Amino acid sequence: MSESIQTYNWKKRALLGSLSCVFLVFLDQLTKFFAQKSLMGKEPFVLIKDVFELQYLENQGAAFGVMQGKKTFFVIFTVIVLLLLAALYFKIPAQKRFRPVLWILVLFYAGAIGNFIDRVRLNYVVDFFYFKLINFPIFNVADIYVTVAAFFVIVLGLFYYKEEDYEAIFPAKKKAD
Repeated sequence: MSESIQTYNWKKRALLGSLSCVFLVFLDQLTKFFAQKSLMGKEPFVLIKDVFELQYLENQGAAFGVMQGKKTFFVIFTVIVLLLLAALYFKIPAQKRFRPVLWILVLFYAGAIGNFIDRVRLNYVVDFFYFKLINFPIFNVADIYVTVAAFFVIVLGLFYYKEEDYEAIFPAKKKAD
């Protein structure tokens, strides 16, 4: 009986994670589509004067515009990261306590896929959110997913999970005496 429950949990986890990721990637790609159609070749659309605007940017690099033009590196790196995230997703214990980790992994995965699609399809990532007030680099919805996920990794890591929780996910190898 417990084996069939474990299989059911795995299937349910895979379905829920996949559907959530597809939905998030769809939202990311939809916003980028509208950014291209509405903002490309035009002056920034000011939402809050001198604070926040929508400004179209084709980013061939990574965060903060570093490593411009390194598409092959980003494609290979993203595929490796996606494989590692998928493996980790199914390694997380089925306990309710670890559900936040599953959602964090879905956010990371969706963010990586959203920008991966742009890189492969367009040879650049479409960015369009700009906080002019602090001159923050222009970013997109996929970047928001990754940033939110990273924030929650830090918060949960500092305040929620204990050493035994990490041990449940990453069991330490016993040293031979």
